[in-house]
Amino acid sequence: MEVEREITIEAPPEEVWEALVEPERLEEWFANDVELDPRPGGEGTFRWDDGEERHAVVREVEEPRRLVLDWDDDGQVVIELEEVEAGTLVTVTETAPDFATALELHACAWTRVA
Repeated sequence: MEVEREITIEAPPEEVWEALVEPERLEEWFANDVELDPRPGGEGTFRWDDGEERHAVVREVEEPRRLVLDWDDDGQVVIELEEVEAGTLVTVTETAPDFATALELHACAWTRVA
């Protein structure tokens, strides 16, 4: 199963990048409690108020253009940033071996970023 979402954010890629890799910024729009070491091989833990918790390992980092996380359920999220006239085009592709409500919820979180 794969979910892809694109959104344009009225901010430069460097600012959007900070919102993707700084735990305090991720807590503003993605999860309620975040721990993230944004280096290849670094680990991340994402917790939501409903009790859901997901763990990830950072596979790739190309600052400020590309971030790839491998989820603990064998899923993966690829986040790519591209500077465009209106700001930054963010493309998120999340894959999972089986459809998970989490995929849809995480895709919806991107609508809150803007």
